[in-house]
Amino acid sequence: MERVYHYIVSTGINYVTAQHCNNLKMAEEQKEEEEVAIHGDVLETILSYVPLTHLLPACFVSKTWNAAVSSSLSRFNKPKPWLLVHTQSIRRPHATAFFAYDPRSDIWLQINKKQPPQHVSPLRSSNSTLLHVLHPSNFSFSIDPFHLTWHRVNPPAVWRLDPIVAMVGPRIVVAGGACDFEDDPLAVEIYDISTRTWERTESMPATLKDSASSTWLSIAANTRTVFMMEQASGVTHSFNPDSKTWYGPFDLRPDRSIYFSVITCVGDNLIMLGLLGDAEDVNYVNLWELNGESLEFGKEIGVMPTELVEKLKGEGTSLNSIRVSCMGGFFYIYNPGEPGELVALEVGEEGWCRWGSLKNAAVSDRSRVAERVVLTCSDVGLGEIAKLVGSGNGIFTLLKR
Repeated sequence: MERVYHYIVSTGINYVTAQHCNNLKMAEEQKEEEEVAIHGDVLETILSYVPLTHLLPACFVSKTWNAAVSSSLSRFNKPKPWLLVHTQSIRRPHATAFFAYDPRSDIWLQINKKQPPQHVSPLRSSNSTLLHVLHPSNFSFSIDPFHLTWHRVNPPAVWRLDPIVAMVGPRIVVAGGACDFEDDPLAVEIYDISTRTWERTESMPATLKDSASSTWLSIAANTRTVFMMEQASGVTHSFNPDSKTWYGPFDLRPDRSIYFSVITCVGDNLIMLGLLGDAEDVNYVNLWELNGESLEFGKEIGVMPTELVEKLKGEGTSLNSIRVSCMGGFFYIYNPGEPGELVALEVGEEGWCRWGSLKNAAVSDRSRVAERVVLTCSDVGLGEIAKLVGSGNGIFTLLKR
């Protein structure tokens, strides 16, 4: 109305009716709405700076805004795979907490679940997306991004303490890690998700008898094959659940100075990360790509900058091992002994590498000694966020930097 009164004074009008004032007010408000209206590329650009969790309510403002959100996500700032960090207390009642890092917005979130799962046995991850818990009375696993749904099934017939667990298509392969009193420490069982049945199959190769557990083997899987690499030697075997056939051994290391290596899968191809030199004097941390079918050496993806290698060491003076969780072209690399610092790598389709580091917001001084820290990585979009919010079992809390 301030502009209305300015108009009245400037035109020398001393007396106006209430109707005149209302007409002037409506005209002025319409003019102001037209002046502040944002749409098209301007609106989409603004939305590109809004965190993904805040874009969900924006979709319900109007059809125009809903279309703008979709267009912004496809054109300006696309969703990127999230890092999900799960902590589990080593003391009863083994409480769990759930954190997430969104690289698109460069923010950490805590996801407060109203009904957090309670697991007595250790929580473990595999294949970057699979969470699982093995208990004498059941086997529980979850594969959705926010792990809203847990499937609880009968346990495998062979009791295991530290098995290799990998999801290959619609099957979950459980191998090795058997208790000392079991007859076959290399036993392999396959759980079919569609039929909900277990099947015993050919045991692991005898060459793996001294390393047949997730402590000593690095695991990767695509939709057809699971790969198992000895972290210390690089010797690798593969298993096809369809044909129930083992292949190998293969020596995949392209450099003899590698003293520790882990593997992961991007699509059908195998990615190997290697520590070169020795634990007290790490020369390089390299990534290589191998063909998923032939396991032939493909190319070197990148070399971690020296300052980031130092960050991985944390407060220690050596780097004995690393772990990796990845999805698509995003890799999160960490030292299991110092999980408070993460190295992030984004690999573009053209082959470029973007390195960086970030503090693990889920790790505190207390959690270093009193909690297990388990990482997964998943594609997260508005659909996944809507499902979490719609379930009523999750609230996002933005964490301070």
